Amino acid sequence: MQKLLSASVLSTGILGRSHFTFLHLLLYLFRVIDLHTHSILSDGELLPYELVRRAVATGYSALALTDHVDESNIDFVIPRIVKAVKKVRDVVPIAVIPGAEITHAPPKLIADLVKEARSLGARIVLVHGETIVEPVLEGTNRAGIESGADILSHPGLITTEDVLLAKDKGVVLEITARKGHSLSNGYVAKEAVKFGVPLTINTDSHSPGDLITLEAARRILLASGIEESRIGSIFENARLLVEKALRGN
Repeated sequence: MQKLLSASVLSTGILGRSHFTFLHLLLYLFRVIDLHTHSILSDGELLPYELVRRAVATGYSALALTDHVDESNIDFVIPRIVKAVKKVRDVVPIAVIPGAEITHAPPKLIADLVKEARSLGARIVLVHGETIVEPVLEGTNRAGIESGADILSHPGLITTEDVLLAKDKGVVLEITARKGHSLSNGYVAKEAVKFGVPLTINTDSHSPGDLITLEAARRILLASGIEESRIGSIFENARLLVEKALRGN
């Protein structure tokens, strides 16, 4: 926890500025927290350690390794991520969290997969939501929320009923930097703000160029219709997810 908190303060010289803007405050208080990334253990391009190294170089303070899983590979992928994280977490300057993304599973199987992921050591569990650019089964958003996943990723045209259920269950909805999935960011942001559901921003990184800076995250949120005054709370939601995950380690 100390590592995460100390990493959250940027060396920007901000305290010496005569004009202390809201943007300066964000840059001072936060660094990038990305809780949705993929390595070569599923369909990403990088080994986990290179993904971590590139995240450090990009200015991250926390990274979750959340490769795609279903029943065919869950007991292969998660233990390897857990092993890699245990070895690296004390020798890098950011928080690294083992996770998983339950992907394209039939809705009736999602709850059991989330439980299995947690039992295998995943500390951040996402469910691959009903993005408008993939043929995700209808009912996946609802099943992901009911399963108690931490984050419903790229939930597409999520229904009002499911938005309210996410609020009730404490499931965080994702604003994404990922091409294609991001087409529904504006809708997700509008519905989440309307009903008071927590949001987070992730990259869904598969390639080195997918990682983003804090300023890029801010601009994506603004482009999604999020008011500047709400951006800090979205970054704070990510920090709280990290704290929860680290308490489980």
